[in-house]
Amino acid sequence: MIEKFKTLFFVKSSLVSLYLALTIPIPFVTIDRLKIPSIITFFLGLYLIINITSEYVETCDNKISYKTSFISKTLGKKNWEVLWKDIKLIKSLPTSQGSKVYYFNTYQGDNFLVPQRVENFEKFVLIVSRNTGIATNEISYISPLWTYKLLTLLSVLMVIGEIFAFVN
Repeated sequence: MIEKFKTLFFVKSSLVSLYLALTIPIPFVTIDRLKIPSIITFFLGLYLIINITSEYVETCDNKISYKTSFISKTLGKKNWEVLWKDIKLIKSLPTSQGSKVYYFNTYQGDNFLVPQRVENFEKFVLIVSRNTGIATNEISYISPLWTYKLLTLLSVLMVIGEIFAFVN
């Protein structure tokens, strides 16, 4: 059975809302002859952010696949696919912010980043454990969910403040 795990909603919302908070004022403060290009650039950037955050993971009985968008591929992010039987271990490495990232290490010596920002993460981790036989009880989100929620809230408040400042 194929299971699909999309990018976590709060990750997407935090990035999109931060983009909006930082760029909404630009078309309003731009000189007149650059208004149209700035509006076009604004919508192009919004499209890119939404597209880039539309990555997902698919699992089935035989393999795990990471799928990126065309734009992400163009920017250098690659799709990958690993058979469950090829995964030797899951190794962890610390990040500079104090959390951990995890990699699938294969018998061929390849390393693939374990997606840690997907919806239904607990179910995803159970599928990984069941199919690899490797304990996954230490694997968690790369960042606590409250950080994404807080960033979304602060970005939305910025947008509201910008709208209020523009109207008055």
